[in-house]
Amino acid sequence: MNEATPRDRAARGWMVYPSGGWRKLFFKTPVYLWRMGLGWAMPRQFLLLTHIGRKSGAPRRTMLECFRYEGCFYVTSGWGSRAQWFQNIQANPQVTVQTWQEGTTGAEAELVQGDEELTGLYHHFRGTSPFWGVYLKSLDIADDVDDFLAKKDRLLIVRLTPTTEPGPPPQRADLLWVWGVLVAVAAVVWGLTRR
Repeated sequence: MNEATPRDRAARGWMVYPSGGWRKLFFKTPVYLWRMGLGWAMPRQFLLLTHIGRKSGAPRRTMLECFRYEGCFYVTSGWGSRAQWFQNIQANPQVTVQTWQEGTTGAEAELVQGDEELTGLYHHFRGTSPFWGVYLKSLDIADDVDDFLAKKDRLLIVRLTPTTEPGPPPQRADLLWVWGVLVAVAAVVWGLTRR
């Protein structure tokens, strides 16, 4: 069995990993909403990340909170290195990023480790995310730049640098048919209640 890292142990303290059941469904709901054509309803700070499964070789998709900084997207792993998307990008860093506002782009994923970049990110993102404080607290990092850098081994901040290389196939809105079914059901119910 793999030994849990400090960041994994800290992350487990505030959230249960969605390994299955309703938790997994709950965290996949934004992807289903995207597939139903509701990408426009996603908060501006979220992106849909398509990555390749390290075992299956098939496209996998995850909705993540993102930050924009100097032309790149940045995402964090709330469940440490246990997150499937994080393990997948370690095996294959070529990904596809989709946002409703900016469209689709291929990108290369890389873990941020340099002090200069981390300092810039800390100052840029401090206070801009409702989850930033929770993320730092889950890793037992004080909300100051010195502690942030001193405990950078606990961080999993990933830079997604746009590239001209195509990434995995983007997610299409392939569940639009659901709306037709919902309208049909609503019409039948409405018709039955009018009798």
